[in-house]
Amino acid sequence: MATATNPDRIVPDIDPAAIQLGLDTFGDVTERPGSTPLAGEHLSHAQTIRNLVDQAVLADEVGLDFIGVGEHHRVDFAVSAPEVVLGAIAARTENIRMGSAVTVLSSDDPVRVYERFATVDALSNGRAEVILGRGSFTESFPLFGLDLADYEVLFEEKINLFSELLKDEAVSWTGTKRGALDQQWVYPRPESGTLKTWVGVGGSPQSVIRAAHYGMPLFLAIIGGQPAQFAPYSDLYRRALDQFGQAPQPIAMHSPGFVAATDEEALEILYPYQEAQTNQLGRERGWGPYTKEQYFASAAEDGALYVGSPETVARKIARNLRLLGATRFDMRYSMGLLPHEHMMSSIGLYGREVAPMVRELLASEVAAV
Repeated sequence: MATATNPDRIVPDIDPAAIQLGLDTFGDVTERPGSTPLAGEHLSHAQTIRNLVDQAVLADEVGLDFIGVGEHHRVDFAVSAPEVVLGAIAARTENIRMGSAVTVLSSDDPVRVYERFATVDALSNGRAEVILGRGSFTESFPLFGLDLADYEVLFEEKINLFSELLKDEAVSWTGTKRGALDQQWVYPRPESGTLKTWVGVGGSPQSVIRAAHYGMPLFLAIIGGQPAQFAPYSDLYRRALDQFGQAPQPIAMHSPGFVAATDEEALEILYPYQEAQTNQLGRERGWGPYTKEQYFASAAEDGALYVGSPETVARKIARNLRLLGATRFDMRYSMGLLPHEHMMSSIGLYGREVAPMVRELLASEVAAV
């Protein structure tokens, strides 16, 4: 399928029945219920984690397809061991798939990652997924005694080993940053024989090609700019899969968002939390102050922030799934200190109203062709 803006692009048709709508979270520490916004009254890490499990239970109840839990090792995020949280989610849910968002493979051991997710897979009756990435923070490197100078080689070697672990056979492997394996089995074994594993990419062509080389599905993390800027990456991925002789694989996308009854309500509720979080990161990374102009530009139809009424958010998701030829959209629903009750309300609207509307929009376009 060519697109209106670029008739030379070849984008596969989307089967509306195959579309998946999910969520992900970094386990952001949040404000206490009823506190003055941004007044410094925060929940404990422990309560934030318990609330996260309740959020996943609601996501399951409203029919969403996936819940992803990120990994960080800093004070503003509560989750440093996502697989433990996923185990708790597995015990309290029935249908929703679950995974990392992302697993920072560079600073972990591939064998232990495989073992932990195979355990979550067992607890959830085969609902576990792994999203491998390098992460947008680097605090795990000094914490685990790793040298940032090895950033590239660590990820390259570890994803190579992980790809071998996914095969249902004994593994022999040699690298430079961990001990070799010689005909080694790793347990427990997933009942299906393997773990569904994605590669999370934030905008590097080399990472896109790496995902295609290993025949792993591609997960595009679109947290700024415009989704249209990522269309070349989805095109590159499909071409690379073909050149590597790999079977076609799905593409998914992740972006932040918030749903409320109206556009005005959603924009008003989210702004102070989005501003505070962006400015905190800006102070760490040398960005300038976040402005309302930037906020509204990101929330516009061609921006990367999915904030608004169910109809507004659904139309934006459907548009960008078509644009990228993707079959899954995960919304990051935890935004800085945004309170638990706002997140629960947004999750409910996203599952009950946005998800079916996205499928209806895509189905109506198929029927019109």
